[in-house]
Amino acid sequence: MRLPDRLGRFEGVTDLPLIIVASNAVVSLFEWVRPGLTPMLTLSPAAVWAGEFWRLLTFLFVPPPLSPLFLLFWLYILYIYADALETEWGSFRFTVYYLLGALATAAVGFFPAHGTIPNVYLNASLFLAFATLFPTFELLLFFVLPVQVRYLGYLTWAWLGWSFLTGGLLTRLAILAGLINYILLLGPDLRERLMLRWQTYRNRRRWKTR
Repeated sequence: MRLPDRLGRFEGVTDLPLIIVASNAVVSLFEWVRPGLTPMLTLSPAAVWAGEFWRLLTFLFVPPPLSPLFLLFWLYILYIYADALETEWGSFRFTVYYLLGALATAAVGFFPAHGTIPNVYLNASLFLAFATLFPTFELLLFFVLPVQVRYLGYLTWAWLGWSFLTGGLLTRLAILAGLINYILLLGPDLRERLMLRWQTYRNRRRWKTR
């Protein structure tokens, strides 16, 4: 049975990338008007256990602490790759992809620990999916420097690996939760690609040794 059949008539959230970006922008505006708002929205296990359950949703829309110019650039990039994924996959698959990571990350919020769980790993999973599907797409860093996203994807993987190795248990759980969507939906395809490349490499070596 296919995933759409299992979920019945659920067709996904139309224009979800726009909703994500607009929500981050609104939170940013409120933070500028009323500094100190975002700490009330982040995902804090201790706060969740204290009854602040809204954090299980609002953490999704807390932008990184950036200056206005860099925040605009970040929102612009976020919309580019999120919209590209929705266009490539359709609303249903993109919604499922995002919800898997969001729900898994929210579940970590029930882990009894001190600290906060950022949405950066969930957003990173969106970018990694984009870099996997469109590796040769060029982004203009700071609107000037053209860089293929495959290289930015490599850097993202390196950063995640380093964060996993050096971070605490809460950080490791948050990374795994944020990437569960990538593992489940893109993992099988990547495995097939790697197997195909390995088989091609072996065949070439056989021909060379003859």
